[in-house]
Amino acid sequence: MENYCFLKPLGEGSFGVVWKALHKVTGEIVAIKQLKNEVSRLTSWEEFLQMAEVESLSQLKNHPNIVNLKQAFMGFDGTASLVFEFMEGNLLQFMQLHKKRFNEAEIRNVCHQILLGLDHMHKNGWCHRDLKPENLLVKQGVVKIGDLGSAKKIQPGIPFKDYVTTRWYRAPEVLLGSHFYDSKVDMWAVGVILAEMFNLRPLLPGQNAEQQLFWICSVLGSPTMKSWPEGQILAGQAEYQFPQFSGSGLSFFIPSASESAIQLITSLLSWDPAKRPTAAEALKHPFFVGSHRIPRAIPRAIPERHNHILPNIGGILV
Repeated sequence: MENYCFLKPLGEGSFGVVWKALHKVTGEIVAIKQLKNEVSRLTSWEEFLQMAEVESLSQLKNHPNIVNLKQAFMGFDGTASLVFEFMEGNLLQFMQLHKKRFNEAEIRNVCHQILLGLDHMHKNGWCHRDLKPENLLVKQGVVKIGDLGSAKKIQPGIPFKDYVTTRWYRAPEVLLGSHFYDSKVDMWAVGVILAEMFNLRPLLPGQNAEQQLFWICSVLGSPTMKSWPEGQILAGQAEYQFPQFSGSGLSFFIPSASESAIQLITSLLSWDPAKRPTAAEALKHPFFVGSHRIPRAIPRAIPERHNHILPNIGGILV
């Protein structure tokens, strides 16, 4: 770590602090994530390599739409530091800075890149579990999935014990307490993010789990035993009763979206996880026809005065 000069903090969360840093020899600007000792609690190098963020990024390296982990350090006191490529900002920042709505070509470009990264991740057996605009990093038109601190290996039949994903992007099966969810929770989050890019505001801004489910029902319509039998079972186990809504429909909430965009978002926001497309299937949707030569979705640089708010490195809303 003595090879790096720490320039300024970029963000702080429950996991630690992210710094903008300069490599003294090469002159390269990087982002260094220093994990808090009480979070890492590492006792060996082997344990360090098994950390979700280190293990996942080691296996997913060199993909153009997944942030690059350049180095990892473990101190004698058990503290850990991760060195990442430096990105200009995150998608939330660019949505906040955008003075007018993105056009559909720009949205298509961003979503296409997110799905390419997710496809690589899911095919290699990893689930991100906290996909949201803050964790989508951007630089010169390139979008990369970042913050894999909540990532998990998908092992069929083995339950996940933790309650993950920031609430506004949390899939209904997780809201209802399911421990047997899979990569389809990431696909739900993509649908919510896609809708948010059209409106520049959250689609489902619930203040707690029950209100979040209420929002989902009001937009999509309430699930039935026929449309999502597993959901009715989960609701019964959680002693929750779905409000009865027919749903206003996504076209009402996203009036600027084309028919193909609405169709894609509708499929991604299926109550039943089994009915959501995989990332590979979503990439073949008509929404992406001719998407390979579309304009950049974001500015080439983000104003320096805004750098202090990037990126969100931890903290799961509950």
